[in-house]
Amino acid sequence: MSAAKSREHFVANGGLKVSVWSKVLNSKAAWEDKDEFLDVIYWFRQIIAIVLGVIWGVVPLKGFLGIAIFCLINAGILYLYFSSFQQVDEEEYGGTWELTKEGFMTSFALFLVVWIIFYTAIHFE
Repeated sequence: MSAAKSREHFVANGGLKVSVWSKVLNSKAAWEDKDEFLDVIYWFRQIIAIVLGVIWGVVPLKGFLGIAIFCLINAGILYLYFSSFQQVDEEEYGGTWELTKEGFMTSFALFLVVWIIFYTAIHFE
């Protein structure tokens, strides 16, 4: 393949397979593979956890307030993403609750680790 040619993949019937990245960034993308969309939700949640963990550690946010704000922001951003931006049918994925909790506990653990590391590194005397 030449460097000028974009990375396109063709499926068996000759149609063009759209990359996951282009679906993530396009509003109302068609998600034929349900697991692919759930993977996007999972990894998007992990990115949010890292970013918020760094911010919380630098700011220095402490205690229950930091945890509560993380939960609200994490769930809120993902809810807006799949309900307003992508406009998927939540019932195809088991309802709104299933999409909202997809990968939440692992992102919460990652958030806590990043928050603690940054807080300790910057503010520990």
